[in-house]
Amino acid sequence: MSDRSAQPGGLIDELPGELLMCVLIISELLVFGAGLIAFMGVRLTDPAGFAEAQSHLYRTGAVFNTGVLVTSGYLAAQALWWRHAQRTAARLALIGAAMLGILFLIIKGAEYAGKAAQGITFETHPFFLFYYLLTGFHAAHVLAGVGLLLLVAWRDAPRNIEAGAQFWHMVDLVWIMLFPVIYLLG
Repeated sequence: MSDRSAQPGGLIDELPGELLMCVLIISELLVFGAGLIAFMGVRLTDPAGFAEAQSHLYRTGAVFNTGVLVTSGYLAAQALWWRHAQRTAARLALIGAAMLGILFLIIKGAEYAGKAAQGITFETHPFFLFYYLLTGFHAAHVLAGVGLLLLVAWRDAPRNIEAGAQFWHMVDLVWIMLFPVIYLLG
């Protein structure tokens, strides 16, 4: 049989990047997906309450943060593109992506501080329980991703850049899923 998939490791060898990073990304996407499904299920029990709670969100900041993360994802993709021939450019792109990740966290922190000043906690309404859990878990991934991008910029082997960019793209993808469901779905 000459089919590569029949050979040991054939299909695994076809996966982009490292196998463990792929497993991590898939598991994280499943966790966020389950959280979003639970959010949508609970939303069905109180659509008016969820809509009213959602009206307290700072959508402009969330739109800006979406642009920040998409731009940082672009920089991570550029680092991938440059990983072999232009390592200095790849490093700078990774550092730029990490700095945009920090900007995302600052904006998200300001949003949380605004909610706290309004007395809005995870106990205010089930919407806010999901809001804090999902966006907080995502923020933890952004923080981990910033650390990973900076580590990869320092230890810039092409293989490391691939793994760092893969993780960062997962962080971007999760936000692209969270943003419309939490901030826009009416």
